[in-house]
Amino acid sequence: MKVLVLGGGVIGVTTAYYLARSGHEVTVVDRQAATALETSFANAGEVSPGYSSPWAGPGVPVKAVKWLLMKHGPLVIRPKLDPAMWLWLAKMLRNCTSARYAVNKSRMIPLAEYSRDCLRTLRAETAIRYDERSRGTLQLFRKQSQVDGIADDIAVLKQYGVPYEVLDRDGCVGAEPALAAVKHKIAGGLRLPQDETGDCHMFTQALAAHAAKLGVQFRLETTIERLMADATGIAGVATSAGVLRADAYVVALGSWSSRLLRPLGISIPVYPVKGYSITVPIADPDAAPVSTVMDESYKVAITRLGDRIRVGGTAEVSGYSNKLHPARQATLDHSLTDLFPRGGRLAEATFWSGLRPMTPDGPPVIGATRYANLHLNTGHGTLGWTMACGSGRVLADLLSGRKPDIDTAELAITRYDNRFG
Repeated sequence: MKVLVLGGGVIGVTTAYYLARSGHEVTVVDRQAATALETSFANAGEVSPGYSSPWAGPGVPVKAVKWLLMKHGPLVIRPKLDPAMWLWLAKMLRNCTSARYAVNKSRMIPLAEYSRDCLRTLRAETAIRYDERSRGTLQLFRKQSQVDGIADDIAVLKQYGVPYEVLDRDGCVGAEPALAAVKHKIAGGLRLPQDETGDCHMFTQALAAHAAKLGVQFRLETTIERLMADATGIAGVATSAGVLRADAYVVALGSWSSRLLRPLGISIPVYPVKGYSITVPIADPDAAPVSTVMDESYKVAITRLGDRIRVGGTAEVSGYSNKLHPARQATLDHSLTDLFPRGGRLAEATFWSGLRPMTPDGPPVIGATRYANLHLNTGHGTLGWTMACGSGRVLADLLSGRKPDIDTAELAITRYDNRFG
């Protein structure tokens, strides 16, 4: 088939790659001048299946109030006269129960684990390089109460056979030696040894080059305006370069997916939640992280990417604005310098923000719509990099009429027809 993939981020490019591998004639359409220049550009760098959890969970409403009052709190809400914002927040609150958290996490971990395995296979087949490391993730707890609260997460990890290690203070330093200088600030940690790290932007651009060798065409600097539907399905895509037509269409537009679909009467609860990052040159390799440290108190991820440290965090609900707020950089600066004070040259940091496409329950939306030739691969939130390869391969299987290697029924748009929506 001829397939148009709408979106040139990591989800769109992995989808295009696997579709081309399946024998389809694929074109990727994106408004930017190159691939991976928006949300995929400077994310936290984690490929973390073991850390794949919904943001909506038991206790989150109470925590949210505390976070909103903290100087370096991980949550910011900038109210707008936007019904979609308030409806999304209401749906997220509905999912903040133990039962729904367990269901939603059970939908996320299999895809994330599968995706990591697909990434490893792809890496072996293509020799692709992207400052990757396979050194695990350390979830760092500053308070004993945080250590005491991980029982539910561990139960899910056990359920799905995800390896983990509960570490004391010395164990954390053993995993991340640079933490020895701040050992007194640590209560313990949860280490996920099979997690990986890497530069999502580097990966996506390198994979786009491989996809091009398979025949994938890239229509860049082309703005997608609307989907054109008729009685039989999607008839074309109106763009700034004219109408583009194909046999099948895949929407992988991240936060903008819901806006494109709404005029067709397709409602998906995907809304942007802005995240921030700084990228800091390493000053002293021995004083920098080995892999990823998740500072649980501030919900900040500190990741080593080659000769740089990427620090990512904050959940800011503020609509589609990409405005950079200095207070958010201060939080990232604080977490880095508090744990790795000699690790990076902070004066040379670059500051960035991206819009994560979040669903209120956590899992992405992957699969068919009521239009037979229109498919979705969107709503991955903070886990687009973690879930990209698995999501792309699953979508290619579904579109090609093959049964995917994992069960995808619970990722379909139809899940919003039930009480978890």
